[in-house]
Amino acid sequence: MTRTTFAIGGDLEVRRLGFGAMHLPTEPEEARAAAVAVARRAVELGVTLIDTAHMYGGGGANEELLAEALHPYPDGLLITTKVGIARSAGSGEWELDGRPEVLRDQVEQALRRLRVERIELLQLHRIDPRTPLADQLGTLAELRAEGKVGRIGLSEVTVDELAEARKLIDVASVQNRYNLLDREHEPVLDACTAAGIAFLPWRTVAWGDAGARAEVAAVAAELDATPTQVALAWLLAHSPAVLPIPGTAHVGHLEENVAAAGLELTPAQRARLDGLGDTANGAQA
Repeated sequence: MTRTTFAIGGDLEVRRLGFGAMHLPTEPEEARAAAVAVARRAVELGVTLIDTAHMYGGGGANEELLAEALHPYPDGLLITTKVGIARSAGSGEWELDGRPEVLRDQVEQALRRLRVERIELLQLHRIDPRTPLADQLGTLAELRAEGKVGRIGLSEVTVDELAEARKLIDVASVQNRYNLLDREHEPVLDACTAAGIAFLPWRTVAWGDAGARAEVAAVAAELDATPTQVALAWLLAHSPAVLPIPGTAHVGHLEENVAAAGLELTPAQRARLDGLGDTANGAQA
């Protein structure tokens, strides 16, 4: 049976199927109220891992929405956020910015917006190539030493970048794009699995060519499930380190996603789905 929980950093246990808050709208008022309802419903359904970021909603608005919906937070709920992308002072466009002062400011803002004294899992949204990695991770390590951060994660990294980061800090999580039909970062997942690092795939559901869609639909029909549930169940079965964070702004889709945690694929079904990765990887190459 697929394990349902994972201890991030070795000690922070969460249910493996989480929720990505990126798609929750923060305005207008009617849409915001619906988004609050979705976040609350996620917790009612037993979700204990919710992912957000400084840039979601435009400079912290998504963090504020989650605080409005869920604070005071129930015991066991982890809201993880990301820093390291900021608006350019010149163009106003979002760009990578890992300067120590920017990272520290965004963490301070997140603490205030989420209404917490410590962010239990803070992830570097992207590595900024213009700032030395030691400076970026060193700043996050300082914040951890100050008690403002509990654990540190990375996002969109290669195997080499992960290895380099692990020389500087304890890496608790990695958040890369990954799904049934997009396994570009399989080597990163393998490295995380071997090291006991949580792997949080984003864009958890994506559909390839007609043949792949038909195969997933066939497995879904056998299980009386939806293709989306099959794709999520495959992620959970693929590695015990995978913590999918599918996002949605609709309660119905949320309930469908969360139900995937109870879906068990047979070995034969897993083998059929595993084979779709060969086709997808061949197409990408």
